[in-house]
Amino acid sequence: MRFLMTTKGGDMAPPTEAMHAEMAAFVEEMIKAGVVLATGGLDPAGTHISSSGGEITVTDGPFTEAKEAIVSFALVEARSKEEAVELARGFWRIVGDGEGDIQRVFGPED
Repeated sequence: MRFLMTTKGGDMAPPTEAMHAEMAAFVEEMIKAGVVLATGGLDPAGTHISSSGGEITVTDGPFTEAKEAIVSFALVEARSKEEAVELARGFWRIVGDGEGDIQRVFGPED
């Protein structure tokens, strides 16, 4: 099963050099184990797109509710939701305070 883990901006402390190093080691270990399929930070400016009644609207950010914006993601392969939660716990032990979400990703094989 694949899961998308996202981190919201909120009141997270800016990452330190030590945190970057620890996170890099954690991610490298998970990549070698075949767990992490993709990971990265997201541009806070972003672009919002919506469609209503055939009308497509494009709005460039940054957006006012930055605390709700997704600032990073990881796409992981796990045997269960519980395993995905444990992977997320490893991330949050490094990062500290903050919040995010874990969502199962469905594909053609599901």
